[in-house]
Amino acid sequence: MQAVNSILVPVDFSAGSKHALAYAIRLVGTFGASLHVIHVLDDSFALAGYLETYAGNYMETAEQQAGAELEDLLTPDQRTRYSPALVVRIGRPAVEILQYLAEHPEIDLVVTATAGRGRVARFMTGSVTDKVVRAAPCPVLTLHPHDHVAEDEGNRAA
Repeated sequence: MQAVNSILVPVDFSAGSKHALAYAIRLVGTFGASLHVIHVLDDSFALAGYLETYAGNYMETAEQQAGAELEDLLTPDQRTRYSPALVVRIGRPAVEILQYLAEHPEIDLVVTATAGRGRVARFMTGSVTDKVVRAAPCPVLTLHPHDHVAEDEGNRAA
């Protein structure tokens, strides 16, 4: 069995992705692995002209808010103990996650939820998890929202 040295967790701030992050944090603690947490602002439905005309700095503001939300997913102790890479990208989620994996070949495990967005969005764009599972250069551990994760004290990601 290959050692787990670096873990990537894609989050969309859904309960399922928070559940996957809690599970990954336990793995990070167990294996002494590094932690990468990524959130992708999906721009696949954004109309650039509309955003420029009516929303001004919409994506910049959304990116700043997502960064703050990423930080809030972890306790101050977890941020200090694990020194996670907290990443916000703009684009299509599966594409950006796979690009991040290509840029960081040291990542040897992805931990992700099987469900996050609603059924309509999943139908329209396909499952991000499915695309990552099929194309990731490393193993992908998928967690169903109903999988049990033991609660750790102070584990905000659960």
